[in-house]
Amino acid sequence: MTIIGMLHSRKDPVYVKKAYACAAVSKMEGVDFFYFSFGTVDMVDHKINGWRYDNGKWIQQLRDLPDIIINSKSPKNDKQKQIWSYLKNRCLFTSYSVGNKLKVYQKIIEGKQFSHYVIPFFILYRGEEIFDHFENHKRLVIKPIKGSGGKGVIFIDKISTNQYLVLNGNHNETLEKNELILYLDHLLVTTRYIIQPFIKSSTKEGLVYDIRLHVQKNGRGEWETTLIYPRISANRKMISNISSGGFRGELQPFLIEEFGGEYYNIKRLLEHFSICFSQHFESLYHHEFDELGIDIGIDENQKLWIYEVNWRPGSKYREMDVAKKLVQYAVYLAKANK
Repeated sequence: MTIIGMLHSRKDPVYVKKAYACAAVSKMEGVDFFYFSFGTVDMVDHKINGWRYDNGKWIQQLRDLPDIIINSKSPKNDKQKQIWSYLKNRCLFTSYSVGNKLKVYQKIIEGKQFSHYVIPFFILYRGEEIFDHFENHKRLVIKPIKGSGGKGVIFIDKISTNQYLVLNGNHNETLEKNELILYLDHLLVTTRYIIQPFIKSSTKEGLVYDIRLHVQKNGRGEWETTLIYPRISANRKMISNISSGGFRGELQPFLIEEFGGEYYNIKRLLEHFSICFSQHFESLYHHEFDELGIDIGIDENQKLWIYEVNWRPGSKYREMDVAKKLVQYAVYLAKANK
């Protein structure tokens, strides 16, 4: 029987919905599953004081190292990094990082096949460099290279030769040219940013949205689309991520409302894109992925643009669907590597 361990940062699995979902699916699949956190790993005796779900409750028990680990969280300190390295040298991991935004964009461009879906980008080294990019665009976006979930994204509009509107979350302010330079230079002291032209992906009502393509490997090691759904901004905010105040819609009603008779063709395009892109994107790396969250925009010409690619997309409200593929793929991977 395949033994799957799920590594998470939380000590108690009661607070991790995905843990219960994986435990339930493992029961149905006849797989031995247990949950554990970094602090429960004994690197001397090669044991883990993990949690197993049985008869409606989590029971802690001492376990041997698993065959494969669903590595749900990355290490945050030196001790956790040491444990991570120890486990990685002895067990299979299901997940691998895609890298930051800059690496993802560069990989896609080097791969060529999907390079025309990447929004043009430039690394911002000094605040004054931003003005060159206003020659062809009235609105620019600056994004932290290591950011996620829409956090730290800033929109800048050119009002006139010497005035610029800065939209940062719920805070808006108008800055003169010299003030904008100082504002950006201050940000660049601690964070690296890229500049991109703003791609207008908005509803008929003027609400910004993007589309999340959630893809996973199945029990045969093949890519499947788990879910496609729109994320729509709230109160005309510029960020559509749910974690930043947006809300999730249902795909087909959304496409019918926004695209009318074209909705079916766009739906098929999204489904086809999700699989073809995932297959190609994975080929650009030296390791395989178990799941990806691909965020795209659709402009006024119905062209797709890649905003971001995530290696650990959220699974809120659909934990069972995600867990089913996670467990089945983990079993496939463990057997394939025996």
